[in-house]
Amino acid sequence: MDGLRRPQADLLDLLEKTSRTFALSIPPLPEPTRREVTVAYLLFRIADTFEDAAHHPPEARVGALRDFIGLLHSPSPVEAARLSGEWTSAGWATHPGYEELLGEIPFVLDAFLSLSPGAIEAIRGPVVRSADGMASFVARTREGRLALSSLDDLKAYCYVVAGLVGEMLTELFLLDRAELAAVAPDLRKRASAFGEALQLVNILKDAAGDAAEGRSYLPADVPVEAVFSLARRDLGAAGEYIEALERAQAPRGILEFTALPVELAWATLDQLEQKGSGAKVSRPEVFSLVRRVRKALDAGDSVATLHRQL
Repeated sequence: MDGLRRPQADLLDLLEKTSRTFALSIPPLPEPTRREVTVAYLLFRIADTFEDAAHHPPEARVGALRDFIGLLHSPSPVEAARLSGEWTSAGWATHPGYEELLGEIPFVLDAFLSLSPGAIEAIRGPVVRSADGMASFVARTREGRLALSSLDDLKAYCYVVAGLVGEMLTELFLLDRAELAAVAPDLRKRASAFGEALQLVNILKDAAGDAAEGRSYLPADVPVEAVFSLARRDLGAAGEYIEALERAQAPRGILEFTALPVELAWATLDQLEQKGSGAKVSRPEVFSLVRRVRKALDAGDSVATLHRQL
């Protein structure tokens, strides 16, 4: 597949068209982690596109996720091109950036296969497990609606779509970085909670829009205050994760990458508690958070507890 390979700049272009937050946080990462995380994000985004396609019947969404898993297990440029063409023609994506990404699946897959064997191993398993878990939740859709039933059900969903991402990122951070070995147990212990925290905040923020599309991730019998409490607890674990990275003197780019989404999540929680579902941090506020994190890093200050200093 070498003839299909594209430069990092093209991957970053796809990233910018599919995620504002990650387009801010991924570029500071050191290489080769930057390329590895970019490719991993795009693979997860492809799976998310099928999960989110409420305009397609559940069985079709499950089928697309299964085909994507098969492509990851047995990569083939011919099959990648065939599926990419079918998925683009079928109108799976309603977002122009996601539509472009589906059309670029052969290039993303080639970029994935060009990574080191260690990175491929660290990424493939979590993406496959996540896509498989998404399929199991999509299959529960009845009459166009999916409703989670309990706090444990919500946690299981968050693990599938975000906890696995936290675990994958941790293994990529640890890959070929002997200086992080001493804190590896601390990182692995908190990795899934880190991902769960960010997903819970997104679910609280997007509750109304999700419900309109037939997805009720907030269980009806669970007080919303319990979900806020769980999100705050998980964000505390995320802070401890960053503190472990700081103790090990992790590369600055990794600290910035992990601190930015945590600061944004804390700020979003504040907005949601004040204004209710749908509230979000404005773009000027986002850039202010970015400046604050970078200023702290420039000064050699901790970025694990910035939210407490406001």
